[in-house]
Amino acid sequence: MPDRFAASDAPALPLHLIETGSLDTWLQGQDARVRAWVTASGFTGALNTALMVPGADGTPEAALAGYGTAGQRARQRFALAGALPGLAPGTYHIASGLPSDAATTEALGWLLAGYQFTRYSAGTAVQKTLVAPDGVDAARIEVLAAAEALTRDLVNTPASDMGPEALEAAARDLANTHGASIEVITGEALLEQNFPMIHAVGRAAEQAPRLIDMRWGDTGPMLTLVGKGVCFDTGGLNLKPSASMGIMKKDMGGAANTLGLAQAIMALGLPVRLRLLIPAVENSVAGNSFRPGDILTSRKGLTVEINNTDAEGRLVLADALAYADEETPDLMISMATLTGAARVAVGPDLAPFYTDAEDFAAALSQAAPGAADPVWRMPFHDPYEPMIEPGIADLDNAPAGGFAGSITAALFLRRFTGQAARYAHFDIYSWQPKPEPGRSKGGLMQGPRAILGALPQVLEL
Repeated sequence: MPDRFAASDAPALPLHLIETGSLDTWLQGQDARVRAWVTASGFTGALNTALMVPGADGTPEAALAGYGTAGQRARQRFALAGALPGLAPGTYHIASGLPSDAATTEALGWLLAGYQFTRYSAGTAVQKTLVAPDGVDAARIEVLAAAEALTRDLVNTPASDMGPEALEAAARDLANTHGASIEVITGEALLEQNFPMIHAVGRAAEQAPRLIDMRWGDTGPMLTLVGKGVCFDTGGLNLKPSASMGIMKKDMGGAANTLGLAQAIMALGLPVRLRLLIPAVENSVAGNSFRPGDILTSRKGLTVEINNTDAEGRLVLADALAYADEETPDLMISMATLTGAARVAVGPDLAPFYTDAEDFAAALSQAAPGAADPVWRMPFHDPYEPMIEPGIADLDNAPAGGFAGSITAALFLRRFTGQAARYAHFDIYSWQPKPEPGRSKGGLMQGPRAILGALPQVLEL
């Protein structure tokens, strides 16, 4: 992924962004040769189109990118990225037509559009690089693009190469890069150190379950991230149908997003004490799989009746959240590809979040548009609490009835918090179902850019 901008002094072709309806005005300032070429091409400035403009010797001397209308741009997150397929390989600088309030988003979209997942195929070596537009924080945008590349790579890697061991290795690589410390509790040690639900969910897999615990920073407010690391989810004994199992390599998307967010926080040098916890497991089928009807006792002491082994993500998160909560962080965030109900509610593009912290909710909503990272607040609706109380145990991991599935899952997780000054849960999809400009089909970062934008206000950085 070309997640860096070209040097500011690099030879670069001028790129003009042309809105629909403004082409004639731009052409008035051009010579007859350029006017004739552009007119003959049929280029109109429509969104997702581009035109190379040749010089007298036939080699490109400039390029035009269709910028559509304001209404069209509102329906596409990265408008400029849609023109990249029509541009020739090379280096460009934006010469005209870019609104200053869109420069950061469009520059980020350009970098994200260059992402390729090449672990199993050579990909293409075509490079279309951009000189960072004037007035943008190029270094920050590069950090965000690199964080997304890490997240996408982790999610896109199949479980054959991204099991709990490989997820641990990825966390160790990140820790080594940024001078963070890391500890991992594995296998039977989870029982010895009181993480019974992480152990129960992962014990049937060939690779042992584990809890990854990374720390970075010595001063500032404490920020704790907890990411669901279910590296593959068969559904357990409540086996998923094949159609639902097809993309379950992405069920560690919460872990991938928290790793990407942690990378960005460390690369930007934010003045926080960062902690990242990832319960890494595979939900597999074997003779020692946990069963429907089992009752598990969590780290916090709350008992949980298992009414569906396919509702395993909340179980591993619960033990990790209880552990994180013991340190009373200033802000604790969990991220997980937790429920299909969230996708029914808001679709694949929005990242729903739950929080009782009004300052964090307001800061997120304010930061998200500028970060090109849409989020949507969902309610911790207290009247639904009885739905997660089965009677035979303290909690039910899969309430019957099918109503409010994302909300009841969030309420379940909230039961394992209470000491943290603020808690927020993100029920993300972490997957792009079809390619869009700046967003290739496959793994996706959802929420971290909005979170990064909100942190300075909430934690007074």
